[in-house]
Amino acid sequence: MSGSGTGAEAGARTARSHALAVLRVRSRALAVALLPAAGAVILLVGGSTGHLPGGGWDLARRILTPVAVLVLLVAAGVALVVARARPAMSPTVPVAEDAAPDLYRMVRDLADRLGVPAPSAIALTPDCDSWLEDRTHPAHGPLSAGEHGGMAGGGRSARGGAAAAPVLVIGSPFLWWMRVGELRAVLAPVVAGTGPSAHPDIAAARRFVRGLDAAVAVTSAPRRGPVARGVRAGVGRVARLLLRGCRAHAVEMERGVAAAAAARAQTVDHGLRIVAQEQVGLAYAGWDRLLTRVALPAWRMGRWPSRLNAGVVAALTELSRRDRLAEGFASRLGERPACDLLEEPGTVDEATSLLAARLFHGGPAETGQEWSPVHWGDYPEEVVDRKWRTDTARLHRVLDALHVPAAPGEPLAPGAPTLSRVLTHLTIREEAHAPTPSTGLGLPSAPAPDDEDQAAATPRSAALAARLSAELAREEAAVASSASGVRTDGAPDPLPLRDDQALPLFPLQPPRAGRELLADHIAAMICCAAMDTAGAVPGLDWLDGPTLLLGGVRAADLSPRILALIEDGDPAALRRWLTRQGIRPEKPVRLV
Repeated sequence: MSGSGTGAEAGARTARSHALAVLRVRSRALAVALLPAAGAVILLVGGSTGHLPGGGWDLARRILTPVAVLVLLVAAGVALVVARARPAMSPTVPVAEDAAPDLYRMVRDLADRLGVPAPSAIALTPDCDSWLEDRTHPAHGPLSAGEHGGMAGGGRSARGGAAAAPVLVIGSPFLWWMRVGELRAVLAPVVAGTGPSAHPDIAAARRFVRGLDAAVAVTSAPRRGPVARGVRAGVGRVARLLLRGCRAHAVEMERGVAAAAAARAQTVDHGLRIVAQEQVGLAYAGWDRLLTRVALPAWRMGRWPSRLNAGVVAALTELSRRDRLAEGFASRLGERPACDLLEEPGTVDEATSLLAARLFHGGPAETGQEWSPVHWGDYPEEVVDRKWRTDTARLHRVLDALHVPAAPGEPLAPGAPTLSRVLTHLTIREEAHAPTPSTGLGLPSAPAPDDEDQAAATPRSAALAARLSAELAREEAAVASSASGVRTDGAPDPLPLRDDQALPLFPLQPPRAGRELLADHIAAMICCAAMDTAGAVPGLDWLDGPTLLLGGVRAADLSPRILALIEDGDPAALRRWLTRQGIRPEKPVRLV
């Protein structure tokens, strides 16, 4: 107990000393701005009283007075920009106290036990992290009410522009996966940080650093007109200079605050914190996999899963069962989940799920015709099936543009959407290699495939992959253009300046390579053929995303067989698998 108290005091002393160093940077900047004015005042007073006569003093007065005025104007401009610039605020879902009275009560009890001020409000973020955020800037007030599609009334407790205590931001996956005791243990060091935050010197230093950072962001934004750009460039240069001067002290100040909070939290649920930290790592792994494997395919189809946090529970449960991560797994699930601290968990889950789609994919803020929610029970039919058929349709559009004929012996019209058409086109025959068809037939110009794609693909596969990449890029550009508010007359619609304006803030995946795109489209074609000719159905695997179910059993991994076709032009292994499953590649499939 005494050791933790000593550590907390040492961390607090370190934070305060570096906070004073930051404030000294501010004081020096103020002194530099006032120094020419002070000199000009001395010269003017001396001249008016006759103490500084002569031409030299008159010349000094004529030179220093306008310089002092100019420096004061520049200083006033910098101070005005720093004061008015809105510090960045994390996009969150505010939670009103009447929507989570038990959660607020738990946080207040935790703050009382730690001997620190309670947070002014609680908000949720769709990520596996928790922190304190100061939202006392006046510009943050109007945006807190119902921000980002949050619950009604959530802004009343989160507004508080004059409140000294920061807002507690909690990662929403923690609420659904962790038990109440585990969440309390995880939040203890975070809540403990409100103590140093209430110190006047630390609060003033943080406001100064946040103001400089916001001023740099404002002056870096593109502006029209050379005068405006010049003024903003000058203000930005001064703000960057001050920020560099106090950066090291600001970092050490935050380290001291963190050390003090961690030491103070040692007195709360020490034994449970070890188990809780293990659950943090597990939650992060399951959340990341759910977003990339399950949510991302739906977002790309214009659908957003409305129960992501409930999905992470299913994903983590499946992960724990597969990997046998804990012997007491069943008994742990019997304890009260932290989401029970919310009055309406489903409403909060839906709000955080929509915000997750915005932050990680860049979707719209509201539901529309091209952006609608989907429940997990409807996911296989409305997302998986539609995704596969959309990819298959895109693949055959490209084949049509390349004038690829139907497979030999098929009594169908040219261009019929059959799997045989794809297999025959990509097969390399021993007797000769057919020339690669022309690609300039109405599609956008294809980007040249990278060296890796060329080295691991046949000429036909590389050409088809390049055309698929170009077609998909054109479709994504059209969607981005319509979502960015560009009107038909070419003028952009006015958009409010918000912290999440440049979306997505955290894109999940880099652009896919051409060979990967081709493999995905061929797999989609195979799945469509299996559904239309062999009675297969689409399914959802919580860890791997869309999956094909044949006779109620998940289909074997097709990647090695598809890669053999793409890289070597050899369809033998894939054809044998199709025959075993009763899939008829010569039959046309249904497209979107």
